[in-house]
Amino acid sequence: MQDNVLFITPPAPERLRAELTDEQRAALETINRKIAAGQSLDEMLSFLFAASRSLCPCDRIGLSFIEEDGRRVRAYHAVADYEPLLLTKGYAETLQGSSLAEVIGQGSVRIIRDLEAYLRAHPDSASTKIVRKEGVRSSMTCPLVVDGRNVGLLFRSSRQPDAFGEQDVLLHLAVAERLSQAVEKAYRIEQLQAAMDAYTEMLGFVSHELKSPVASLVTDANMMLGGYLGEMTDDQRRKIERMVAKGEYLLGLVREYLDLARIEGGSLEPNFAPIKDFIAEVIEPTIDIVQPQVEEKVVQLQRDFTATPLPAEGDVNLLKIVLVNLLSNAVKYGEDHGEIRVRVAAENDLLRVAVWNRGPGFPAGQKARLFRKFSRLDTPELKKRKGTGVGLYTTWRIIELHGGRIAAESEPGRWAEFTFTIPRTLSAAVKERKGS
Repeated sequence: MQDNVLFITPPAPERLRAELTDEQRAALETINRKIAAGQSLDEMLSFLFAASRSLCPCDRIGLSFIEEDGRRVRAYHAVADYEPLLLTKGYAETLQGSSLAEVIGQGSVRIIRDLEAYLRAHPDSASTKIVRKEGVRSSMTCPLVVDGRNVGLLFRSSRQPDAFGEQDVLLHLAVAERLSQAVEKAYRIEQLQAAMDAYTEMLGFVSHELKSPVASLVTDANMMLGGYLGEMTDDQRRKIERMVAKGEYLLGLVREYLDLARIEGGSLEPNFAPIKDFIAEVIEPTIDIVQPQVEEKVVQLQRDFTATPLPAEGDVNLLKIVLVNLLSNAVKYGEDHGEIRVRVAAENDLLRVAVWNRGPGFPAGQKARLFRKFSRLDTPELKKRKGTGVGLYTTWRIIELHGGRIAAESEPGRWAEFTFTIPRTLSAAVKERKGS
């Protein structure tokens, strides 16, 4: 077959529209409305396949993204009137040496009239081998371009040889012009999601891998301080105490990042249950956890609540994370030899918990940054204190998961207070919520 692979230079947009038939223009207008309606890319392609087959006979439509600065193409979606589809989402191929490189480089339309003949001439073309197994005999491909940038490729394929002519090229190009913006948007969203997934996976992996060895180091050091290997000099004791302090600081970071990884990864499944006594089950255990920090800074911790059992509802372990974060911050950012107050009270159907500390506080203009991920307050005094900007974000997510609210107030240079409220009885809607 002569000229089995054709490369056709697209006409100018004005000429392209002028050369479409009335029926093609009407179909294109319908397609354009669907795209403008903001449906998902998968839905658009399915509609496109159904709406244009009578005007441009084909058995398959496929869409691919261009990646790695034009070095690789990756299949995103395909629709066909047959099964099975073998070249599916995620399949990727290098563009170097492929005739698709000319489609992208020149902005032309490629028509392969007979894929059997093409495969004989290009036996190393893996994608051609796959679509031939699907029964495809001819194809038409054009680039998707946004502001002069190639963002993807639109494929039409037929199980008949030599299926596409000049009028089919015109419609294919007109559709591609309409589809390009939607394709780029979907691709950017997918890239962001992939980056977020990779970040979450790395966050959890690194944190988990650090936790055991650091905890082991701290345990061994504490055993040495307890005399397990014999008496130590004062210098040796001071060195090991510093090692323990640094190890415990690292364990605190690991804990924060593991909590964040669970939240970001959508694996935070709350275990909501009745809490017979919020004070005994949540408040006092968390005070015990931060007590070593309190003693180290010689802070006076005031309990502003009664010993009367206070029933509530929620996830005890997640609420402990909230209280540990708030109390640890109160110690970390408060004054040495200062004061911390923990207030707990029932207010009608709500449970209110407040953690107050004497210290530098924060300016009103910085308040909006408090509960944002990785955000730290930009003041000289607070920058001196080590922190990740993770704990308060995690706290906010957990309180929000309980259907509650959290807020902060401060008088700069004197005090800061963080207060959260949660329903004492969680609604059915809250109980059905997930961590993602």
